[in-house]
Amino acid sequence: MMVGRPGADPEVKNLNNNKKVARFNLAVPENYKNAEGEWVNTTQWISIVAWGNVAERVENKVKKGLQIAIDGSLHINEWTDDKGQRHSNTEIWIDDFFVIDTVAK
Repeated sequence: MMVGRPGADPEVKNLNNNKKVARFNLAVPENYKNAEGEWVNTTQWISIVAWGNVAERVENKVKKGLQIAIDGSLHINEWTDDKGQRHSNTEIWIDDFFVIDTVAK
């Protein structure tokens, strides 16, 4: 489970089988003390994917800047391009989410 804010409105596509897929990046704050004991505040950008009914809910409820909580699983995609170069990306496929606040920041 993660809490964060979308950096943009989700991109939603209709698939051939009458289902939807929604994608967006979620800004998740990370705060920790470094080796010197100073607080460091950073942001991790996480790629989020929703399928089917969850994608429809994302389309209707998720907007840029709204704080949301997501629950999902980690998916690592690996492929080789035409030049033989290996690539990978990591996404969270969400099973559920809820909007924490209704005012975007």
